[in-house]
Amino acid sequence: MFLSVDAFALDWNWNTSPNNWNNSKNNYENSENNYNNSPNNWENSVNNPDRRSICNEEGNSIGYVVPKEDGGANIFNNEGKRIGFTPAE
Repeated sequence: MFLSVDAFALDWNWNTSPNNWNNSKNNYENSENNYNNSPNNWENSVNNPDRRSICNEEGNSIGYVVPKEDGGANIFNNEGKRIGFTPAE
């Protein structure tokens, strides 16, 4: 069986890969254990009216976004579990 490397290259980009250290949940900057990412931090608290909330269709907060210095962002649910990221551009 022959597979072309180009077939895989179309959907794969190291900058957006979760295996890239900048995007990894094992990187402390992205960690749930980092206070900057914690729901106990006022910036991320559901009680803070100015937080960067993610809302569902009914307008209820389901999480928050924490921007990163590199231009990317980490996405957390209201309990502080990392549920996604946007890579730096």
